[in-house]
Amino acid sequence: MTRRGAATARRKTLFTPRTPRIAAARKLHRRRDRDSSRRFLAEGPQAVAEALAAPGTVIELFGTPEALHRYAALSRSASEAGIEVSPVDGEALAVLADTVQPQGIVALCHQTDVPLPDALARGPKLVAALAEIRDPGNAGTVLRTADAAGAGAVVFAGDAVDPYNGKCVRSTAGSLFHVDVVRAPDPVAVVREARAGGLTVLAATGYGDADLDALADEGALAVRTMWIFGSEAHGLSEAVLEAADLRVKVPMHGRAESLNLAAAAAVCLYASARALRDFKE
Repeated sequence: MTRRGAATARRKTLFTPRTPRIAAARKLHRRRDRDSSRRFLAEGPQAVAEALAAPGTVIELFGTPEALHRYAALSRSASEAGIEVSPVDGEALAVLADTVQPQGIVALCHQTDVPLPDALARGPKLVAALAEIRDPGNAGTVLRTADAAGAGAVVFAGDAVDPYNGKCVRSTAGSLFHVDVVRAPDPVAVVREARAGGLTVLAATGYGDADLDALADEGALAVRTMWIFGSEAHGLSEAVLEAADLRVKVPMHGRAESLNLAAAAAVCLYASARALRDFKE
C-alpha cells in the first residue's frame, strides 16, 4: 500500500461526529444528560491525567492521532488500565471539546460524587461548602483552592452549579478527582448535618460578627471546620447564617470594599489549614 493509501486507511478508522459513541458523548455538554447517565467529559491533558490516576473513573479516552502521539504517556496509561483509546478526527474532537482551542484529548468519565454522610464518615478536618454558587469558574477555583488547602470534601449545596460542567471541571485543574465531591439539595440541612458530625460551621460573610484574624489569633480555628460560602451576588441566606456556628468576616485593611468569592475562600481556607497543621483530636 502506498503512503497515501495508508494515510487514507488510517483516516477511515477515525471516529467522526456521526459515530454513535461520539454522538452519545457530545450530549454530555447538557446537564440533564450528565445527570441521567452519571457521566461527564474531562478535557485536556491535565484533567485527563488526574482522571486516569483515579482508578475506575475513566470509561474511554478520545483523542486526535496527533494528540494521542503527543500525550503518549496518557494513551499508554489508559491502555494498561484496560480503558478503550479511540482516535477521532478533528470534527469529532471539536464536538466533544468545550473550548475554543482544544488540546486534542478528552476523557469520558463516571461521575464521582458521594453522599454527604459518606464524606463526613471519613473524618475530614476541613470541608468547603458552596451554597447556591452558580458561576462554574468561581466554583471550580474554590474547589481547587480547597484541595490545595487540604480539605477532604467540597459540597455543592442547593441550586449550585453542576461540578461536572465543562468550565467547572477545567477550573479545578484536576482537583475534582482529589477530594470528595458532594451534591446536596438543601444548604441548611448540610450545615446541620456537618455540625451533627462534629464540624464547626463557619459562614463567610462581609457582615460577620467574628473577625477571621481574631479567630486565628485566639486559636479558635484549630477545630474540624466546614466553611460555607455564598454567591457574590446574593451571599448566604439568613437561614444558612442562622444555622451556622459563627458568621465570619475577612478584615479589610485597605480601601477595597470586599474580596471576590475565590479570593475570600482562599483566605479563609488557608487560615484554617494553618491552624489545623498541628491539630489532634
